[in-house]
Amino acid sequence: MKPRVLTVAGSDSGGGAGIQADLKTMLALGVHGMSVVTAVTAQNSLGVQGAWELPAEAVRAQYRSVVDDIGVQAVKTGMLASAELVETVAELIGGTDVPTVVDPVGISKHGDSLLADSALDAVRTKLLPVATVATPNLDEVAQLTGVRVESEGRLREAAAAVLSYGPRWVLIKGGHLPGDAVDLLTDGSEEHWLRAARHDNRHTHGTGCTLASAIASQLAKGDSVPEAVTAAKAYVTGAIAAGFALGGGIGPVDHGWALRNGLS
Repeated sequence: MKPRVLTVAGSDSGGGAGIQADLKTMLALGVHGMSVVTAVTAQNSLGVQGAWELPAEAVRAQYRSVVDDIGVQAVKTGMLASAELVETVAELIGGTDVPTVVDPVGISKHGDSLLADSALDAVRTKLLPVATVATPNLDEVAQLTGVRVESEGRLREAAAAVLSYGPRWVLIKGGHLPGDAVDLLTDGSEEHWLRAARHDNRHTHGTGCTLASAIASQLAKGDSVPEAVTAAKAYVTGAIAAGFALGGGIGPVDHGWALRNGLS
């Protein structure tokens, strides 16, 4: 049977990020994607015009419906919006013995807040401790830990700060730094530096969701964490290179590039 991966995240009406990006990524990487919708957003290439979170009972019911009947080999979390949803999802994941990738979504590509300030402590104390891999970008690292990374030399400090909250591994995404796109994956003792050439393409909406979903897909297929992250980074780099203009602002990465090139 195909590996099954569950995304617990918000909906992006523009189709470039959120559960739409997650499910496209999972299809491209050969796993069966399933979803628990945590919030509905009105968003497009220009930004987020509105967001409405679902009740915790609706999130819990979706999760139990999928996990209890179909089963999962990996879980990925994205936009969780509120402290109540963060705590609900952390509890559900804590009772599911599969690898979990936590993308601690705080701010959209356009600078729109997707996580209430009151939820930050729940992310630190409830969600990160149940993560197999946490994948914050530099803005999210600053939100969660207060560590501001302006050079590659501070990625280790950022990783240590996030690891102190309990995830088994952390992937600090250095994509906002100048030069090559460099990320640091570490569990506190083992280190993997992942570098990729930077593509001159501003259409990068959904990169964080896509990367986390790709990692979860690879973990579901049996990869180790370093193997999964390396494969996911290669997939996302190709998707960024192929990203396309959509609407009048920042377009999405191209989730289907690997399928078209016979690489999945």
